Amino acid sequence: MDYIVKLAFVLLIFLYSWFFQSQNQEWDVQRSLLKDANNIAVHDAAQEISENDLFHGRLIIEPTTAFETFKTSLESNLGLDDSLDPKKGSRLHSAVKIKKFVILDESSGVSFPFLYEDSEFGITKYIQGPSVIAVIETAHPVLVSRSKSVEPIVVPAVQEYKFNK
Repeated sequence: MDYIVKLAFVLLIFLYSWFFQSQNQEWDVQRSLLKDANNIAVHDAAQEISENDLFHGRLIIEPTTAFETFKTSLESNLGLDDSLDPKKGSRLHSAVKIKKFVILDESSGVSFPFLYEDSEFGITKYIQGPSVIAVIETAHPVLVSRSKSVEPIVVPAVQEYKFNK
């Protein structure tokens, strides 16, 4: 009987470790998907340049068009619907939230190079030219419930234009 109790205990430890490892792998996969999609989305948003201002020698990113392009790019690359909830068949299990979307260009009154600091999301970067900065978040996948709450997956991305000197 003692042998069976020990075996059951070892089996429970093994199963808990297996689920914990699966949860960590799922976190890695989801973070990688979010990072790639966020990088693509800020790149797409940075392409929304005002042609009228460009004609006058100013590189201005149109905010409303850039945000819509950013959101559309996230939807298509992550399999999300209009409210950023995962569609059936999406790799994600929770909704994506856009925590920050900032455009820094000549219309925002900054001169480049510019030190951008955001202590809330831990972003510090010298920006060489007009940029789009975005932070997205989704819930941490949970396979093994724990007593302490799990931090969400938060992913920043920066896309900047660098001027030739």
